[in-house]
Amino acid sequence: MAPRCSLAVTLAAILAAGVLTASTEAAARTDGEPATRAEVIAEQQAAKAETAAPEQPSAVAAVVRRAQSVLAGQPGGFYPIVDSVRRGGGFAVGGGYRRYYGGNTWWDARGLYSIRGYKLVELRTASAADTAGPRRLRLSARAGWRDVTRLAYYGLGMDTSADDRTNSRVQETYAGGSIEARPHPWVALHGEADFEHYVLRAGQGAHPSTGAVHAAARRRSTRPGSQRTAHPSTGAVHAAAGVPGLGRDATFLQVGGSAAFDWRRSPGYTRTGGFYGAKVRAWVDPDDTFSFEQLDVDLIQHVPLLRENWVLAFRGRLQTILDDGDAAPFYLLPSLGSGRTLRAYSTDRFRDRHSLLVSAEWRWIPNRHFVDMSLFFDAGKVTGRRADLHFREMRTNWGFGVRFHGPDATMLRMEAAKGREGWNLVFSASPPF
Repeated sequence: MAPRCSLAVTLAAILAAGVLTASTEAAARTDGEPATRAEVIAEQQAAKAETAAPEQPSAVAAVVRRAQSVLAGQPGGFYPIVDSVRRGGGFAVGGGYRRYYGGNTWWDARGLYSIRGYKLVELRTASAADTAGPRRLRLSARAGWRDVTRLAYYGLGMDTSADDRTNSRVQETYAGGSIEARPHPWVALHGEADFEHYVLRAGQGAHPSTGAVHAAARRRSTRPGSQRTAHPSTGAVHAAAGVPGLGRDATFLQVGGSAAFDWRRSPGYTRTGGFYGAKVRAWVDPDDTFSFEQLDVDLIQHVPLLRENWVLAFRGRLQTILDDGDAAPFYLLPSLGSGRTLRAYSTDRFRDRHSLLVSAEWRWIPNRHFVDMSLFFDAGKVTGRRADLHFREMRTNWGFGVRFHGPDATMLRMEAAKGREGWNLVFSASPPF
């Protein structure tokens, strides 16, 4: 009988302890205290989430974002501009005035002047597109005047010398409009039509004008104590120089259309996505002397690695005049050489009827907010025959650089590139591709 009594007493004690524990836990919950380790951890995480602030970018990143907002945004009123009048003109600065006359539509007037004397005056109106919403149509119109004081010409083809450089002054008056449709966020369709009038004059700068006879200019420049000076009328030696379009002003109606798959974050800066597009343009000369059609194909791919700490970027570009019988003026021919093509060579170093370019970059992202580092390689060629567009006998260069950027735009790109003709420094406010 005793064992049974002892067992009953033990069970009663266990039951009483359980009831007491439950009462204590209930009281603890009532008082707001956690009862288990899991609940303690959960409450600590909730408290941390309530008090934690989002990660703040560094002071430098904040400055870069502010610069992007001012220089690459679309502010109303007066605003500063750091841009380019045309490739080869160097940095250009200026200002503009923008006024909105609709919810997403504006007009603006702007002017630019470059360190090499290039000038631009332009009046524009545009409506913004929203690729993620209902506004997938962008309309724009423009009219302006551009003065290119030192348009370089070295001759046609790859077998030219850097000493052959000559300059022309090309003044362009233009007016036209464009339409861009985004039927899908990744699909871009574009159409444009422009009136263009070109006036050629003797070039400015240390090099002789393009109208000069090349051999005579070189002989004079190699004499002891001699200096290169501009030669008289470029049109007077058009036949001797054999430069297409030299010595003749020209007027064109330029129409074009393009289609592309574009899933980059932004054309101004991205670490992911690609662009695969083709564009056809026709320049119609009323006199039918220099009418021609051109096809451009551009392929760009960004491959992020290790959570975008590294990026491999590739580009291929083809430009070709479609009809072998068409005569295109030299200043509209495909060309290579600039901070966005063959970076070790001066702007428009190589010209001809067809061009091929390939580029590859390895980018390291030390800070996602504002800076990238890069190593790059470019290879390209121009040729007078489409059959010669192959990967043999290409001119190459390599180099390295740094880019300062915001989330959607490149503020400053500085690069050093080495090619057959030595080193070249690149300063630009746009990405290479």
